[in-house]
Amino acid sequence: MGCGACVPACPDGFVRLVNRESEGIRPVVTAEGCGTCDKCLTVCPGWQLPKYAFEGNGEQINLMRSDWGPIKEIWEGYAGDDNLRYFSSSGGASSALALYCLEKEGVGQVIHTGPDHETAWSNQTVFSKTKDQLLEQTGSRYAPASPCDSLSEIVTAQGPSVFIGKPCDIQGLTKAKSIFPELKKGIELKLSIFCAGTPSTAATLKLIESLNVPQNQVTGIRYRGRGWPGTFAVWMNGSKKPAVDIPYSEAWGFLQKYRPFRCYLCPDGTGELADISCGDPWYRKIRDKEQGYSLILIRTKRGKEIFHKALKEGYIMAEKVKPEVLRLSQPEFPAKRGAVWGRLLAMKMFGIPAPTYEGWPLFECWTKLSAKEKTKSILGTARRIIAKKYYRPMRY
Repeated sequence: MGCGACVPACPDGFVRLVNRESEGIRPVVTAEGCGTCDKCLTVCPGWQLPKYAFEGNGEQINLMRSDWGPIKEIWEGYAGDDNLRYFSSSGGASSALALYCLEKEGVGQVIHTGPDHETAWSNQTVFSKTKDQLLEQTGSRYAPASPCDSLSEIVTAQGPSVFIGKPCDIQGLTKAKSIFPELKKGIELKLSIFCAGTPSTAATLKLIESLNVPQNQVTGIRYRGRGWPGTFAVWMNGSKKPAVDIPYSEAWGFLQKYRPFRCYLCPDGTGELADISCGDPWYRKIRDKEQGYSLILIRTKRGKEIFHKALKEGYIMAEKVKPEVLRLSQPEFPAKRGAVWGRLLAMKMFGIPAPTYEGWPLFECWTKLSAKEKTKSILGTARRIIAKKYYRPMRY
């Protein structure tokens, strides 16, 4: 998926983003002969992602670095504001931390992703400056998003910003600092959400079609929120009551089948390059009508400072938990990281250009997989390459 960092990195404006309905967001060069400039590649995490990106994190306590990256503390909690907690996907921790920064740390804006009000199943980059604006954008968006497409606006903004994004978005932001040194002062806090992959636009369209909802009458979609784990809801013709409201598990079970190949090659599902990462604590069964909770990973010194201030001020309500909670809550992420090594190997066997992930412990995680999982990671990718004809150059 395209995080969008390549757009502001292109000095001549030759790069634009195209959302291919069945594949997701892709960068496209809009002019021939754009020269020898390679800035768009320099910031692309899908091309190369060295571990240098752990900038300033040398003081980390290594709890589970090979599987989860650097972690200083692990907490479980929720937003102190009841509305943020209810309308968010889990416990609203990232929204609550962003709100604290807006109201107490002199932050001018929060850059994140929200729904496109003209096309309900699409996303757009949003700049929230108030609590009401943050509340309007709560809830996960299981559709292509590119919040890094507006990084140049962070450079010119009045005051520092908080950035909320998927792990790949945080990667793009981190790499973009090589192009925009001003971002080092322009970003107060990097917040990442856990991500198992972003379904294409086709996934949402096929889901609402399966629910017998006319596409041309859809005026609003929420993928999660309004309780925990929330529901997938569709509004029609501007009605205040959703026409369709199905469990999150049912919707995700459908949508996740449409994740693009790029997501299967990502080495990071929990936002290792962020200051703080947030996800769902799935380690226990959720009680009926239970209010949401967030699993909160503190990764940097700055993240720890902001979190504890927000905790003291009541923006976050949380308790520290043991590392085992993370393992039980998100057991699939270490296995996926190992599978990435096998997938990259299959691509190289076919002579296909593959991403370079220098310093990431992919092989170490691959060795922990069962023989069946190792074989599947290689042969499954080989079958995909042949079926999709990835061995041929792709043209957009």
